[in-house]
Amino acid sequence: MNHCLGLICLVLTSSTSFISAQEFSRPIHTYSIVARDPATGQLGVAVQSHWFSVGSLVTWAEAGVGAVATQSFVDPAYGPLGLELMRAGKTAKQALEGLLKSDPGEAVRQVAMIDAKGNVIAHTGSKCIPAAGYITGENFSVQANLMLNDKVWPAMAAAYKNTIGDLADKMLAALFAAQSVGGDIRGKQSAAILIVSGTSTGRPWVDRVLELRVEDHPEPLKELRRLINVHRAYQHMNAGDLAMEHNDMEKALREYGAAQEMMPENLEMTYWTAVSLVNAGRLDESLPLFKKVFLGDPNWAELTPRLPKVGLLNVDDAGLKKILTAAPEPKSMKK
Repeated sequence: MNHCLGLICLVLTSSTSFISAQEFSRPIHTYSIVARDPATGQLGVAVQSHWFSVGSLVTWAEAGVGAVATQSFVDPAYGPLGLELMRAGKTAKQALEGLLKSDPGEAVRQVAMIDAKGNVIAHTGSKCIPAAGYITGENFSVQANLMLNDKVWPAMAAAYKNTIGDLADKMLAALFAAQSVGGDIRGKQSAAILIVSGTSTGRPWVDRVLELRVEDHPEPLKELRRLINVHRAYQHMNAGDLAMEHNDMEKALREYGAAQEMMPENLEMTYWTAVSLVNAGRLDESLPLFKKVFLGDPNWAELTPRLPKVGLLNVDDAGLKKILTAAPEPKSMKK
């Protein structure tokens, strides 16, 4: 038997694949987007809802395979099963249509899928609570149910298509557009975004480009946008750490400096920018940054003398003493 046909038969005949709407009645009514960036191949899904921890049930994606949003009276099985079918070679359309045929609760489901080739499909069941609908376009689908009005998904589609930026920027713009025209009739509570690579390395921790959740917040989209900015700053920190590991001090300085500019209030980012300045031979430039950090939290001064011993701070005793003069007296030197 053909492997793919065998797999879809297994899914469709499994008595445990789906449960009825009456048995699984968590009303994850929401608006969401699934999308693929044709330039990078990245696949993503983003969502907001007036429901706690919406990302734990709605958002599913796998590098090199596809992305799924499953919502309304949600059956989370559409996520892993849809990805399993697409991984086996089915298109998004084939995967979703096959799963719907086996689901006695399909009338209350809203699901969208996109595969690694950009094929996209969506379904809004006949018993999804109005306003409900979707729009599919090139490399994306937007869908919503239990909305204040029927302007939501058209606004999402327009925002996604007209926003310049990476996949996170474009999907976030779609979510904000939905909220701007009314959004969920019940209000707002949680949001999530998940982006994976276009091809799989076999290492999910590498392939997961971005995964953030706002579980319970009065302004979940604003908080999600803040977290995306924090994530990007820490991407620079990670690149700086890698440069330090390879003894590339100039690159470390650039990366830590970029992070520090994005989040100037973050003491750790400022601290490692100062360390990289010292390692680049620019001790005097580092001193105001060390002073800011040490005054903010003296424990950073406690840490600093430990770094030369492990090769992370290239400074002699005189230079170390100069750095520490900017600090309150370290705890280890108090009697």
